[in-house]
Amino acid sequence: MFEFKKTGQQQKQRFALRAWVGGLFALACFFVLVGRFWYLQVDRYEGLSERADRNRIAVVPIAPRRGEILDRNGVVMARNYRTYTLEVVPGHAGDINAMLERLTPIVYVSPGDQRRFKRRVLESGRYASLILRNNLNDTEASWFAAHAYEFPGVELRARWVREYPQGATAGHVVGFIGRISENDVEALEAAGQLGNYRGTDVIGKKGIEKSWEEQLHGQTGIEEVEVNASGRPVRTLHRRDPVPGVDIMLSIDLGLQRVAEEAFGDQRGALVAIDPDTGEVLAFVSKPSFDPNLFIDGIDVENWRLLNESPDHPLINRPLYGTYPIGSTYKPFVALAALELGVRSAKQRISDPGYYEFGGQRFRNAGGAAYGMTDMHRAIVVSSDTYFYSLGPEIGVDRLHDFSKQFGFGQITGIDLDGERAGILPSIEWKRKAYKDRKQQQWYAGETISVAVGQGYNSFTLLQLAQATSTLANSGAYRRPHLVHATRDTRTGVATPTPSTPDYLIPLKQENVDVIKNAMVGVVRSGTARRAFAGAAYQAAGKTGTAQVFSLRGSKYKASELDERLRDHALFMGFAPADKPRIAVALLVENAGWGASVAAPVARTVFDYWLSRPATPPVGSRVVLPSGVAPLSESAPEAGTGATPEADSASVPDGAVVTGSEGVTETEPEFRWVPGSDKPPAPPRPRPVPKATPAPQAPTATRRPSTGPALSDLDDLFKASEKRVKP
Repeated sequence: MFEFKKTGQQQKQRFALRAWVGGLFALACFFVLVGRFWYLQVDRYEGLSERADRNRIAVVPIAPRRGEILDRNGVVMARNYRTYTLEVVPGHAGDINAMLERLTPIVYVSPGDQRRFKRRVLESGRYASLILRNNLNDTEASWFAAHAYEFPGVELRARWVREYPQGATAGHVVGFIGRISENDVEALEAAGQLGNYRGTDVIGKKGIEKSWEEQLHGQTGIEEVEVNASGRPVRTLHRRDPVPGVDIMLSIDLGLQRVAEEAFGDQRGALVAIDPDTGEVLAFVSKPSFDPNLFIDGIDVENWRLLNESPDHPLINRPLYGTYPIGSTYKPFVALAALELGVRSAKQRISDPGYYEFGGQRFRNAGGAAYGMTDMHRAIVVSSDTYFYSLGPEIGVDRLHDFSKQFGFGQITGIDLDGERAGILPSIEWKRKAYKDRKQQQWYAGETISVAVGQGYNSFTLLQLAQATSTLANSGAYRRPHLVHATRDTRTGVATPTPSTPDYLIPLKQENVDVIKNAMVGVVRSGTARRAFAGAAYQAAGKTGTAQVFSLRGSKYKASELDERLRDHALFMGFAPADKPRIAVALLVENAGWGASVAAPVARTVFDYWLSRPATPPVGSRVVLPSGVAPLSESAPEAGTGATPEADSASVPDGAVVTGSEGVTETEPEFRWVPGSDKPPAPPRPRPVPKATPAPQAPTATRRPSTGPALSDLDDLFKASEKRVKP
């Protein structure tokens, strides 16, 4: 019995021990669980909460509506319209060919769209959203929406699409948008703007669309959406609406632009018209042009070949990028330099026997014309080359360079377009830098002779000639040319004008300016442009010019025997009315011959329209301007001289070259203009042939300040939302 009690006691002790061990173990597990709960709920709360929100909340970008582009009268030149698109994520769509085969009976997808889509699939990632079809109508959109469940990875979306209702008119000014490339992404990331382009497929590529991209694009909005585990949206938690881009109000007058473009007909060329009082560009013509609508969703191969391989180079912005010798249109500035520098007085007369002899070489007037005793006024009116040949060595190339530089020749004007070139305004220092061989760096006096008549190494853009003409018309007040008159906030309707105060004033004597202006009036009244302006209701002032394309090397110039693209360029520069200029124009018609017979009539057409333009803007899409913002649109020598400046050929000595306006002869070879080329020509033998470095590239137009707060933080926000945590 004693043994039985002892055994029972041991069993109780063993049971109690086990109970204590089990209880302590349970208590330890409880404390471990509590500690883990503390660690997760308190210590790691912020990090885990953020990760949970990433899984629960998706940040969706909302692309802003792009600002419109209008002309000075409110006529729409670039606008947006809402349309439906089909977008596909290849990684979710499965077999692409099978998907297209099932989709085509529901929503028609052309073979061209299919080929373009398959090419983009190969170029992009499997999880990039790619556009399959644009511009679905309401019927197609509703029909697909009813069958959307059958097509995983295919989504119907509404988006803004760009449109250019004026087509090719002012195409180089307006420019175009295109799909964002890798280079664009890199540039946006470097500028801290990549986050502002989430949800946007396009960006400005050319023209105003590019140079004013920041203002036109606007600011991207965001929408925070709660999603379930499969990624389907449940509800919207927060939304910040996008800020639409500002409207750009150009100084271009669409009516004047059309008149100027039509005046060129089928000929190639360039024209720039400027308001001297403000520096606003009224017309900006580059012929031929192109239709910006071709580039919106990516240009097809056939149209790209037509544009890119055309011998007429329609994609080149001629007034901005093409560089030319400007011939006799340079003479008024050379004459003004002579007056200001005290080299020669306006009344001083020199003998013009029809040629200027220098270094044993004769440089002849056009057609061998002889003007006798000639003063400065008469020399400009009849375009006496001999008079200006003699001026060259007296002024000197460096002094002529320094004087002409003030008018903008050979300089970047800073117009609000990209791709501007500086051209060449020659000087001794320029030649020393342009050529590597010391023998080629020497400047010769004969080269100054050709420079004084607008030939030789001179190579300017039409924009520079127009800017210089506008400055001369305004008696030396230099205003930077600009195409944007004002920007308009689309939400408030408030317009902010572009400043148009003079950048600087060239110190000119008014009596000298009056001499040049009176001579330019004489050109129109009785000189080389008299036929083009006969019967005009206003008094214009101008100067004709003809620039050689290639070196004749002693041969006679006979247009009818030359290939059309080797004939001389026709030029004209001028302003009207002469007493109080309201418009200044510079234009060039490529390979068209004499400036008096071809270029001057184009200028007459432009002046006639602008000085007697209709009260109402041209037919086209218009918008109502905000209150308080009003529309902005408020050839032969003198008789008895025996000269024949428009003769088809001229006798020249062996080794001479026919150049300059009205058939100048000289010993220097000339430019044959290749679009975009601004290299100097090689001097003639026996001097060695130099090789020149290109003129410096023009910087991109200055960006205007942003109209809203910086959104660089959006990039980090979108990146964080994309780092979804796997369950």
